[in-house]
Amino acid sequence: MNLISDSYVLHKCENYHYYHEIIYISSIMEYNIFSNTKYIGGDQLKLRIEQQMKKGALEMLVLKLLEQEAKYGYQLISELREKSSDVVILKEGTLYPVLYRLEDEALVESYWSEPKDREISRKYYTITEEGKNALCEMYHVWCNFQEQVNKIMEGA
Repeated sequence: MNLISDSYVLHKCENYHYYHEIIYISSIMEYNIFSNTKYIGGDQLKLRIEQQMKKGALEMLVLKLLEQEAKYGYQLISELREKSSDVVILKEGTLYPVLYRLEDEALVESYWSEPKDREISRKYYTITEEGKNALCEMYHVWCNFQEQVNKIMEGA
């Protein structure tokens, strides 16, 4: 197994600082898990893995983007795609149930913009204080989970 560990990221959660090592897995037993030519399953396996990982991180990612400023749905979809280098690609039918659930849990609030000139009214979402606290906790859980997965993958 070829594991390369060469970068560290500082994560800040309110006054709580911790370092988290990022592990890059370049190959597993001479077969690249994300290659559609060498690994049995190819694109289907890659898609299934990506879908499962997205499900686990989507709420956290949406809250993180809303932490910066209020955004409307299509803007969130575009930013997720752009900031993830086309890894997190969502359809509206995937994003809106997440936003509704976050709204039901009081982690985000929504409001309609006033139309200007020829612009249409848009529904904007903004993170609440409860949402900021939940984001911090989600991120802490995510980092701990990732650390434990990396330990297993490294054979610890």
